[in-house]
Amino acid sequence: MDTMTSRQRMLAAMRNEQPDRVPAAPDMSNMIPCRLTGKPFWDIYLYQDPPLWRAYIDAVNYFGTDGWIYNLDGFSLPDLETAPPDPDVQHESVIVERTEERIVIRAYSRRKGQGEQWSDSVTVYPRYDPPTYLLAEKIGLQHPPDRWWPIEGVKPQRQGFELLKYALDRFEERGVIGVFVGPPQLGNPEQPYGYSFYHYRENYEEVKAWSIKQQQQAVAYLKRVLAGPVRPDFILTGGSGMLVFNTPEVLRDISLPALREITRICKEAGIPSQIHCCGPERELVEMCALETDLSSINPLEIRPMGNCDLAEIKQSFGRKLGLMGNLHTTDVMLRGTVRDVRLESLKAIRAAGERGGFILSTGDQCGRDTPDENIFEMVNVVKEFGAYPLDMDAIDMEIRKLERYC
Repeated sequence: MDTMTSRQRMLAAMRNEQPDRVPAAPDMSNMIPCRLTGKPFWDIYLYQDPPLWRAYIDAVNYFGTDGWIYNLDGFSLPDLETAPPDPDVQHESVIVERTEERIVIRAYSRRKGQGEQWSDSVTVYPRYDPPTYLLAEKIGLQHPPDRWWPIEGVKPQRQGFELLKYALDRFEERGVIGVFVGPPQLGNPEQPYGYSFYHYRENYEEVKAWSIKQQQQAVAYLKRVLAGPVRPDFILTGGSGMLVFNTPEVLRDISLPALREITRICKEAGIPSQIHCCGPERELVEMCALETDLSSINPLEIRPMGNCDLAEIKQSFGRKLGLMGNLHTTDVMLRGTVRDVRLESLKAIRAAGERGGFILSTGDQCGRDTPDENIFEMVNVVKEFGAYPLDMDAIDMEIRKLERYC
């Protein structure tokens, strides 16, 4: 029988403590909540009807998972260093293509008395997938559009700390809500913005100076978040694919100084810090365990997308870090049977659940068409086998039984 709320349970595990049972918090932060609304995905991502975080809360209530909003969609604080807008320049984002299958948004600027200067990139909102940001030429929009339409009907949303308080109150005790404070990191060379590994090699001094400024801005932003009238439950840092687009050596040079400072400030403030890094992550786990004050890390993906062995990481770093992961989102969650999910959930608990500090989750984002019954089964397993102290004999017996029939 549960003796903690989902929020209490998640926070205990993220602090590397032992809750009443293993939390179950599959990463379903985007596509599954949108699917459950029954609406085109652009209603959620573009028109905020409902906003993504509201759709996610509804999904948590539907599946009965322990909730994990890693970054409250729409939360931001105004940039204190931003210069006042030039009254002679108009900036606007408009619809440049609208079909049954997608909406394409492109931004332009116009100085008084001059024509439009169009952005090189666009945002594509597919009907049944999350938005994609890419160069306009990638979808045949090299030339300025000859017609466009205003974006109308976006639902107004609360902002800043007002939004954070509203979301925390609405979520109640169903889970935790974080705010993202990212370190500097190199990105995909094909993205139309930011620095990549090629810039790092060719213009090192410029990139290094940029990383120092980014670190200063991130730390200043974190301090503003923590000094606000309401606090998030945790701070998320890291970033998608940190060791896809960065070598460990580059990560140590560009990102680790900021991670040290961010996690130190969080520790001093008494708030958990968590890293999300999909893809290869083993080197980052070791770096953070030995050289930062990080509380928790996810999603600890297995091969071929990642390089993490959950049992090895628990044995090597489990006394320093809370762990969150790592069921395969394709082979197990999307294509697997309920029995597959049950077996892999038990194996994950067996590998990393002892003494607490573990959240049963997925190795990154669950696909849109993940069967509902597979997510329900993750919850069933932690309720049946996840209570502390863990009954390892019962877990082993169930694993052997399932392996005989798989």
